[in-house]
Amino acid sequence: MYAVIATGGKQYRVSEGDILRIEKVGGNVGDPVELDKVLMVADGDDVTIGRPVVDDARVNASIVEQGKAKKVLVFKYKRRKRFRKMQGHRQPFTAIRIEGIATN
Repeated sequence: MYAVIATGGKQYRVSEGDILRIEKVGGNVGDPVELDKVLMVADGDDVTIGRPVVDDARVNASIVEQGKAKKVLVFKYKRRKRFRKMQGHRQPFTAIRIEGIATN
């Protein structure tokens, strides 16, 4: 059984036991998270596609880690003008473990 969920402006294909990094969600390590924007649920040959979301479908997860991704360097440069500017950015993320997919 797997589901397609939407969170943080992205879509993910998840199944029970998966660990994935999503955009930062508030909470501490071990806290439960309920994702209710389920776009599709597949259980063997039984596939349910939402319009736009599947009614009464939930994905239950728990927070594994709160952290920041690797640094991305932004370098701006204008030739012949002696202009150089370097800036870094670390995107915060939340790692979650999928506990189960619930449908009615």
